[in-house]
Amino acid sequence: MTDYPVVAAHRVRQAAARAHYDAETVHAVLDAGLVAHVAFMSDAGPVSLPMFYVRDGERVLIHGSRKSRLMRVLAGGAPLCLTVTMLDGLVMARSAFHHSMNYRSVMVHGVGTPLPASEKSAALDLFVERVEKGRSALVRPSNVQELKATEVLAVPLEQVVAKMRIGGPNDDAEDMDLPVWAGVVPLTQTEGARLSYGADGHMQGV
Repeated sequence: MTDYPVVAAHRVRQAAARAHYDAETVHAVLDAGLVAHVAFMSDAGPVSLPMFYVRDGERVLIHGSRKSRLMRVLAGGAPLCLTVTMLDGLVMARSAFHHSMNYRSVMVHGVGTPLPASEKSAALDLFVERVEKGRSALVRPSNVQELKATEVLAVPLEQVVAKMRIGGPNDDAEDMDLPVWAGVVPLTQTEGARLSYGADGHMQGV
């Protein structure tokens, strides 16, 4: 895998040593995450919305109703900023100033391109597969009307950077003997037990 070009306007300047511009790191973060915040400018001002996404090679796919403001604005060529963050731990320091968080993140700048109708069905299968591998072969596929009502946008991984923090607190030397616990509280995202719902919308077995 190759490195992405470092665009001057989007180069990481704060804690620049934590930045990564290689595809392997970027892909790993995108493949671990589930929710991206997609930001853009609307007539009413700045907007940032959380969205489910999926990486498809060197692009990120997002989807939604063709009638939604988000899809109408972005399908029209508006620039966007897509960010994904995985929180890995709370960094507890001996001083208030040095508290931090361990994280993995990716930021993508670009423009979303609407997929043609011929590619929509396969693209939407990728979203289902992201939820559970093999599930797209089990569920009813989207019908013609559903495909028509759905917009799928592809955002290329061109202007992209990953940034992450790992490790413990960076306490000052004069604070090391303070009687305060310091370290990392790990955070993880886990799947719970499955809950089944009937046609009436109520949970089964309760």
